[in-house]
Amino acid sequence: MFTTESERVVWERLRDTLRPVDTLIANYRLTDTRKDHEADLVVVMPDVGVVVVEVKGAGIGYRDGQWTMTRGNTRRPIDPVGQARETRYALRHFLESDARWAGSSRSPIRFAHAVVTPFTVLDADFDLPDCPRWMIHDKHDLDRLAERLADIPLGFETHRRPPDEDDCEVIVDVLTARGTQAVPGVVDEADERQHRADRLTQEQGLVLGVTRLLRRVEIRGGAGSGKTVLALTQAKQLTHGRSDQPAERVALMCYSIGLASYFRREVATWHYRDRPAFVGTYEALANLWGIPSGSRDDPEFWETRLPLLMAERARELPHGQRFDSFVVDEAQDFAESWWSPLIAALRDEQEGGLFLYSDENQRLFNRFGRPPVPLVPLVLDHNLRNTRQIAEVFRPLAPLRMRLEGGDGPLVTHVHARHEDALGVGDDQVEALLDEGWRPEDVVLLTTGGRHPEHTARQEMLGQEAYWDTFWDDEQVFYGHVLGFKGLERRAVVLCINEDGTRERFRERLYVGLSRATDRLVVVGDLDAIAHTSPEVAKELQRSH
Repeated sequence: MFTTESERVVWERLRDTLRPVDTLIANYRLTDTRKDHEADLVVVMPDVGVVVVEVKGAGIGYRDGQWTMTRGNTRRPIDPVGQARETRYALRHFLESDARWAGSSRSPIRFAHAVVTPFTVLDADFDLPDCPRWMIHDKHDLDRLAERLADIPLGFETHRRPPDEDDCEVIVDVLTARGTQAVPGVVDEADERQHRADRLTQEQGLVLGVTRLLRRVEIRGGAGSGKTVLALTQAKQLTHGRSDQPAERVALMCYSIGLASYFRREVATWHYRDRPAFVGTYEALANLWGIPSGSRDDPEFWETRLPLLMAERARELPHGQRFDSFVVDEAQDFAESWWSPLIAALRDEQEGGLFLYSDENQRLFNRFGRPPVPLVPLVLDHNLRNTRQIAEVFRPLAPLRMRLEGGDGPLVTHVHARHEDALGVGDDQVEALLDEGWRPEDVVLLTTGGRHPEHTARQEMLGQEAYWDTFWDDEQVFYGHVLGFKGLERRAVVLCINEDGTRERFRERLYVGLSRATDRLVVVGDLDAIAHTSPEVAKELQRSH
């Protein structure tokens, strides 16, 4: 704590002899726009003032108008009085600039400075123009040091008053930053993790260099591996072109409206030369080609008639409306019949680009199919987007053993609830997350069974497109279903298991739901339902009780 023995001696003497109402601060450092200041001691005394004390050990001397310090055979000039005086003024300015003092309409209080030489004896008549004898205290003054510091002449700083006890309490608060808090918040920690995840995801983008000479590629990876970011990056690179490759006309596609909404918002921030020619869903491409959408309850339309209509229209497209490459995220959602129209829409059906990003374990729909062309497989085996705590929970459901590099975060929370009660309990958990410090824009409630009433109300009132616009509303918690949330993420997720676990593809819905949170995951549901499809996941969640 103390750099010299002389400082320790003076501090101990003052500690033992100051009044109970006085405050002693050691090694006080203050930085302003001019320099770094340091006071060996600061004494705050009600009815007296604030005294900045400079302590000098053995070897100090004064001769021919110059203070010096001798150590061994070396003598160097010093200015203890000037140092104490300068620190006094800096400290006074710091206090009087603080809102706690300036905003209280207090009148100016007295400040003083002093020099103490606990191992040096000064002449009785020692007196300097800038350092009268009452301002400097030597070895013989040590026993009465507290009394001498308090004995500031009445004529000193007559325009300033001695502080009272309330003043001194505020002074100590300001000087020691007492009452000042910088409490780490959950959002601050999430910001840091996000920056790290974004950096790692961009570094993983080096895999795109491997695909530079490949035109038919499938990049496979589990949840949190950064596939969606890579799909965006690849679409941008292909559209922009390279020195050795011309710019391409690119379509960036996916199945879900939510993910397409995210793509469009991201692409809108790019330079116009980097924006793909088409960004959206398979259905939106059909609409662009003049083919209206069919009923959601007519699988025969989506699986058979629509692909036939699109293939026919693709063959009629003029060269300028065709594409050099398709980049498809969540490609496992595409039916087998959907690929032929896309290939037919390529400018070069033999060599045109097909870049697929997929995770077979997120195949939520009863569609099985792949492009009728060979694809070079590449594997992403890192989880970058989820905290280790979250990734550990869903790792038993992932398609491969992934290395967890997403950083540490809060433990996953499991809250028991029967599946018929899960939504009500989930609402309570949303409120708890907001109380933790998460913002509405950070939080989503997802369901695996039926939709939450708020989800249903927003879709019916706003329509599908406007409903997804609420995902970007900073003032609203988002309500959704895992079926529409693939490829998307949120910092804090309440996952409601509002089904008994026996329905088809519950394993896939569980996997998607567990992996949507990047930082904070709360699972509401019955562990028996979860254990029905994955005892390992149920065991991981049981540990979080």
